[in-house]
Amino acid sequence: MVDTDRVIGGAKELGGKVQSAIGDAVGSSRDSLEGRYRDVQGKAQQTYGEAKDKARDVADDASDYANDAYDRGTQYARDAYDRGADYARDAYDRGSDYARDAYDRSGDYVRDGHRAVTARVEENPMVALLIAGAVGYGLALLLHSRR
Repeated sequence: MVDTDRVIGGAKELGGKVQSAIGDAVGSSRDSLEGRYRDVQGKAQQTYGEAKDKARDVADDASDYANDAYDRGTQYARDAYDRGADYARDAYDRGSDYARDAYDRSGDYVRDGHRAVTARVEENPMVALLIAGAVGYGLALLLHSRR
């Protein structure tokens, strides 16, 4: 599933490039600069959307792994019930180990998602700064409008 920030960011980027090109063609430095600003703004939003998609994918993988662990543990327990108490203890231990392993691996998936977002920020620190600046500017506008 594609995040809407990716689509909107792509549209802003394209619009910014067009505005910048038109500004360059007609000699309007204001339109040219504004177009470049929108281009960068679109890239930032698109990168943010990509990071959200990656985080969502990582979370889905972790959830699938945990569901699989639950299903296997449940099946182990059903089998154990049919075969007796000794087998039930063994199945419980194996199911617990499998669930513990799934839990440990889900943390790895979350860390992988964190690394992916961090890598995006490290690859494009200017985009991250622009996003932070845009958020700060937006908050300043909200606070200023309340006075």
